[in-house]
Amino acid sequence: MMQLDTIKLVLTDCDGVLTDGGVYYGEAGEVLKKFNIRDGMGVERLRKLRGIQTGIITGEVSPSLVKRAEKLQISELHLGIKDKERVLAEILKKYDLQPSHIAYIGDDVNDLVVLPFVGVFFCPADAVDQVKKVATNILQSNGGAGCFREMAELILEAQGIIS
Repeated sequence: MMQLDTIKLVLTDCDGVLTDGGVYYGEAGEVLKKFNIRDGMGVERLRKLRGIQTGIITGEVSPSLVKRAEKLQISELHLGIKDKERVLAEILKKYDLQPSHIAYIGDDVNDLVVLPFVGVFFCPADAVDQVKKVATNILQSNGGAGCFREMAELILEAQGIIS
């Protein structure tokens, strides 16, 4: 059974979770990424209704993501990370948290290294099979199509917020 009532921090990958995994490139590199507004509302509702902070740990370095994270007041933004477990261990120590306090949402095999550091591991409906096999919860929504919001609402409901 998922322990969502103890969650204090939600961490996410970017591409394939907050986006559909697509990116538009031009001569100068990344031009556009598409983010879902409902996912942004999920970040806001977690913070405003329960004081749950949000962080992003991604292997990409994306100017679009920096802008999105600023707008959503994301408290932990880690770009260009190839060692997600090290960053997660630092976050646990920084906030004096236990794995049971952290929910993570990821979609691909590079996210699996976080499993020992989190209490709950979510994945979008369109995550790769290796991730679906070990996820605590496979969401109904695809990456970039409201999966973060779906997860946020499950956490809020488990913590007594019905609305």
